[in-house]
Amino acid sequence: MALVNEHFLKLPNNYLFADIAKKVNAFKVSHSNADLISLGIGDVTQPLCPAVTEAMHKAVDEMADRDTFRGYGPEQGYPFLREAIVKNDFLPRGIHLDPNEIFINDGAKSDTGNIQELVRWDNSIGVTDPIYPVYIDSNVMIGRAGTVNDGKWSNVIYMPCTAENNFVPQIPDRRVDIIYLCYPNNPTGTVISKEELRKWVNYALKNDTLIFYDAAYEAYIQDPDIPHSIYEIKGARKVAIEFHSYSKTAGFTGLRCGYTVVPKDITAGTIDGRERISLHQLWYRRQCTKFNGTSYVSQRAAEATYTPEGKEQVKKTIQYYMTNARIMHETLTRYGLQVFGGENAPYLWVKTPQGESSWRFFERMLYEAHVVCTPGVGFGPSGEGYVRLTAFGLREDCEKAMERLGKWI
Repeated sequence: MALVNEHFLKLPNNYLFADIAKKVNAFKVSHSNADLISLGIGDVTQPLCPAVTEAMHKAVDEMADRDTFRGYGPEQGYPFLREAIVKNDFLPRGIHLDPNEIFINDGAKSDTGNIQELVRWDNSIGVTDPIYPVYIDSNVMIGRAGTVNDGKWSNVIYMPCTAENNFVPQIPDRRVDIIYLCYPNNPTGTVISKEELRKWVNYALKNDTLIFYDAAYEAYIQDPDIPHSIYEIKGARKVAIEFHSYSKTAGFTGLRCGYTVVPKDITAGTIDGRERISLHQLWYRRQCTKFNGTSYVSQRAAEATYTPEGKEQVKKTIQYYMTNARIMHETLTRYGLQVFGGENAPYLWVKTPQGESSWRFFERMLYEAHVVCTPGVGFGPSGEGYVRLTAFGLREDCEKAMERLGKWI
């Protein structure tokens, strides 16, 4: 008899956004004529920019010609994209990477969930709280998180990020094997300064800790003093793996492409303490076994975002969403709500009035204002009493939603 991996049974019945979709669909059944506006799940609404679509058309034509057709590509990604990433995303910031340290993927979600396979199941993990659910759920699946009680996993060290501590997580007072950081942060929309990020790198160097750093939203940073990559901090190459995505920056949510940086300097120890093993080599081996590479068409599309035309077009799309964020932030603040984020990220973190629970506020907003948000508690215990709003909607929907909320709040 085949035995199930019982760690999967510890997971909540549904992924957070599946729960939201279920509740929204139930609303639509009973309110078929309602004009519903979603400011919840973070899908994009602006189309792919012209530079990207032109590159895709050209790539498709190549695939239709026997002389230029491509089958399986390199699991790590085509050199043309990896070299463009190094040249455009890192060298201008004084970061020197080998293109072979770049691994192209089908979106950051896959790699942020799969990267934990490189380390033993009994490593300790620390997370900022609230947090993107994939980080926790993927560790639950392998048995690393322990058991859940009152929304907290027994083997997870939580580092609360709330208005009371200005959303700055406290460095753990003990050694932790693996730390997850995400900046600009999903869900709170807050950022981390170089000074604070340096503390984390120094902690990791001192304690032989591995940092998984999710930089999926770095393109939204407006403040020139905020770091775009953990590798801007000296020593980070020895302790950090970094994740990037084209989903929210260039509208690739339906196209799927991103990349992970695994420096050749980063290692982890064996249980007997006698060896240090290259995580770069392990990840390369893992990808060759489990991944056949991102499609050629998608990689040519991603490459196009680094052309002069592509850069300007992507920048314009980002500013469209950030204008939505500004409108939302200013409007909700004027209505008397406490609003965080939305200045260097496309997410706004809104405190519910009068201590109302996240799910209760979500349901009232849905049924009374016909606007969808995301309950903050779905991102972790410290998210209770908050909701997340996204700036990825159409401008007219954003303005209409703010008008509705003004009459409702």
